Amino acid sequence: MLNFGPFKSLSTKEFQHKKEEGFAIIDIRRADEWEAYGIIEGSHKITFFDEFGEADLDTFMKVFTKVVTNKEQPFILVCAHANRTKTVGEVMGLQLGYTNVYELDGGINWGWIDQGLETVE
Repeated sequence: MLNFGPFKSLSTKEFQHKKEEGFAIIDIRRADEWEAYGIIEGSHKITFFDEFGEADLDTFMKVFTKVVTNKEQPFILVCAHANRTKTVGEVMGLQLGYTNVYELDGGINWGWIDQGLETVE
């Protein structure tokens, strides 16, 4: 596990253990990405950035706070290659005060699909 300060980056194996422990999985990709590559089973689909790379924090938080109901509840962010999750992880940890923020190292493409693991629609 790599510690980036406001969030921690999990290997595929660590991610799988946290998933089994019941950590919420938040897939922040766009709908077109979910359709193209699927999602990790059990993920909550909550887009953070639009197709132009613009963040919509208010809309994201309205859905996110229904899944992650307090700032201590652990959750794992997932995007395509773990670039967007670093930005969102910093926002969630540093600006919004969430204390148990994680990401899947390599994102769904490099940290899941390329590891031979399946996605669902």
